[in-house]
Amino acid sequence: MSDSDLPSSPSEKPARPRSLLRSSLLTGSMTMTSRVLGLIRDIVLASVLGAGGAMDAFGVAQKIPNFFRRLFAEGAFSQAFIPVLSEYREKGSHAAVKELVDKVAGCLGSILFLVTIIGVVGAAGVSLVFAPGYLDNPAKFDLLTDLVRITFPYLMLISLTGFAGAILNSYDRFAIPAITPVFLNVFMIAGALLLSDFFPTPAHALAWSIVAAGIFSLLFQLPFLRQIHLLPSPKLDWSHPGVKRILVLMTPALFGVSVSQLNLLLDTIIATKLGDGAVSWLFYSDRLVELPLGVFGVAIATVIMPGLSRLSAAQSGEKFSQMLDWAIRFVVLIALPATLALVILAEPILFTLFYHGEMKLHDITMSTYSLKGYALGLFAFMLIKVLVPGYFARQDMKAPVRIGIIAIVANIVMKPIVVIPMVMLWGLGHVGLALTTALAAYVNAYLLYRGLRKQQIYVPASNWPRIWLRYGAANLALVATLFGFLHFWSDWHTFGVIERVIRLTIVCVAGLGVYVLMLLAVGVRLRDFRAHH
Repeated sequence: MSDSDLPSSPSEKPARPRSLLRSSLLTGSMTMTSRVLGLIRDIVLASVLGAGGAMDAFGVAQKIPNFFRRLFAEGAFSQAFIPVLSEYREKGSHAAVKELVDKVAGCLGSILFLVTIIGVVGAAGVSLVFAPGYLDNPAKFDLLTDLVRITFPYLMLISLTGFAGAILNSYDRFAIPAITPVFLNVFMIAGALLLSDFFPTPAHALAWSIVAAGIFSLLFQLPFLRQIHLLPSPKLDWSHPGVKRILVLMTPALFGVSVSQLNLLLDTIIATKLGDGAVSWLFYSDRLVELPLGVFGVAIATVIMPGLSRLSAAQSGEKFSQMLDWAIRFVVLIALPATLALVILAEPILFTLFYHGEMKLHDITMSTYSLKGYALGLFAFMLIKVLVPGYFARQDMKAPVRIGIIAIVANIVMKPIVVIPMVMLWGLGHVGLALTTALAAYVNAYLLYRGLRKQQIYVPASNWPRIWLRYGAANLALVATLFGFLHFWSDWHTFGVIERVIRLTIVCVAGLGVYVLMLLAVGVRLRDFRAHH
């Protein structure tokens, strides 16, 4: 790609519009590849580690750098960086964009390096903060500390990878950042299956595999940055106007975009006090909810964020609202059936994927309950993904923070009200954690939606009543189909592995087929989702 292909002034526009649907499907298909491999990875984890103390420790250790990664890379940083980068593209030259990228790379890299050093040196303190319940089990706490010390550098590596991906996404090169997470899953699968015998425990092999994947993922994206002439030459300059703007925007965004992650992290911290298995049950449940959330919710948010930022910079309010409307419509199309299917099929899915190796019947039963709890919040989780860009694309960081604080407080208030009775009556405290996180997500989503409507930033299209009727009919048909199959196929633990796979495939294909056919029958067409940047 030559310099002439790059926009050097506000007047230069792409030669042809890029379909939002096509971009979302491209990003979603790449993400689907990663998520399917992630599912295979989790199956391997269940077989190798089960749901005992080692899996609990590894689950916490993996969550810590991932949590910070979502704050620095996928969350607050990218939400602050992309609008500023889009404005530089829209109003400045390519040289100005390159200077911004260089200065941001230097400043972000220095922060990440410092945080990584603190995390590695203070691994025991980090473990105490995130897993206080493990202090009563010295062996588990020591294992967790070792794993945190090994995996913490992944924070720096994958955050820089996220920085590279944000640049590529801003230039509508969605495929490369979307496919990059595949490498983590490949490395972890290889580590669990091939390297476990060379380390003290399989968990250690997995931890080192994560670091290797972080190195490879970062190196993989660099040639694609070179193609668009934006390979960073890091320069430390905190006084650069663009860097200062990003820092100002990022500070409140650190909280605003991470509400769901904070709630999930709170679940993990409390779960460490609920005995062996609780963290693992929540881990497997969360992974299954992350599948549709990552494939569709994150893909749609990734695609609309650069477009919304450009529309905001160009002060195109009507088109801004139309793009949000398109995203919400797509979320409703996907999230409602995915939520219903995960709740109804929780037990068959868990038995089919994880009931082998070290996983016990009790573990599947406990994971089933928590999966249903988390799945009830899937619709809200996906809505949040597409509503938050409606604020950050306009560089409004304060409103999501206020809303996030309300959601966090609501979650904290609900925890004892729901969790304590569930622990005392049924021993299902982890299910209470999942349910309250789902309820807090609905509080968050509702307040985000209300804020956009109140400011007239988002004005729903006039055909939403008809949309709800059509989607409602299709979802009723889906529910009837799934319950019909489960009426005849009930005792999934008695089926063999191959039989479970075949039966679950039949149920899923039948449910999807009925849903699509009903959508077509009530008048929904593919052209309804064709929109352009």
